[in-house]
Amino acid sequence: MSWLSDDDADQWSEYDESAAKVRPNRRGTKPRTKQRPAHADAVPGFVVGVDRGRYTVVLGDGFEDGTTVTATAARELGRGAIVTGDHVLLVGDVSGGEGTLARIVRVEPRSTLLRRSADDTDAVERIIVANADRMLIVVASADPEPRPRLVDRYLVAAVDAGIEPILVMTKTDLADPGPFLETFAGLDLRVVRSSEADPPLAELTEIVQDHVVVAVGHSGVGKSTLVNALVPEAGRATGAVNSVTGRGRHTSSSTVAYRLGSGWIVDTPGVRSFGLGHVDPANVLRGFPDLEPVAEECPRGCTHAADEPECALNEAVAAGTLSAARVDSFQRLLAVL
Repeated sequence: MSWLSDDDADQWSEYDESAAKVRPNRRGTKPRTKQRPAHADAVPGFVVGVDRGRYTVVLGDGFEDGTTVTATAARELGRGAIVTGDHVLLVGDVSGGEGTLARIVRVEPRSTLLRRSADDTDAVERIIVANADRMLIVVASADPEPRPRLVDRYLVAAVDAGIEPILVMTKTDLADPGPFLETFAGLDLRVVRSSEADPPLAELTEIVQDHVVVAVGHSGVGKSTLVNALVPEAGRATGAVNSVTGRGRHTSSSTVAYRLGSGWIVDTPGVRSFGLGHVDPANVLRGFPDLEPVAEECPRGCTHAADEPECALNEAVAAGTLSAARVDSFQRLLAVL
């Protein structure tokens, strides 16, 4: 039964739902433009530290004195888009005053990118530092025991990233590093020796000048201790090696760059593993330059595997002209990548 009279029903019969006007939802109806502000007034900076969404940035190109500012990242850059070593552009308050906050609006193209994965099967990259051109591979002569295969991984990662590796042997007062260094005798690899009583501060300072140098190493090898000796104001946390497990304890939890003369030294958290899941297997051999000349004698399509019958590397090991340990380390890496 209709509540309208016949006259009222006739009056409204010409209308239906299509005649109703719906107020538009103004929020989110306008398509977002892909054009972004040009930020013509943006100033350059060099990222020296990252801490929970806040970035410590030195204004300029990083190789000149500049004001240190705290910044946040523009939303369009996305999470994790900025790392220590990045050259960026900033807007906002770049005075560096207490309580001020600038905003990073662009990350400049990177010259190098040092990465690692959680393990060799993990394709997710963990960026360690950007734009470094030298790597200090810090290894203890003892306590903890040196691990040649971990050094091989660092070398592969450095070559893959286009970074010059330098081996630093610490705690040489505890053990002679000679036997360990024999493993890498066939490489054109610069070696720096350090002891607690006589750290090579002058030599390391010379290495850092006009460069961005990243220090990497197993937990407990004395990496942060060296950084503190080179840059006393750094105050990086250091820790002893567990006497039961022989492993170092993680102390540094962030990657931070410190100015040293005309260059930067970047301290990184100690690790116990260094995954190479991001590395192209074709680049692994480049991390073993002592094996490359022999590998060139392999037949086309050689996999260099341990069971490859005509592999020149296996033949050289059998003949005693190549280190079995070096070839084994290379083959193990190939097998997991």
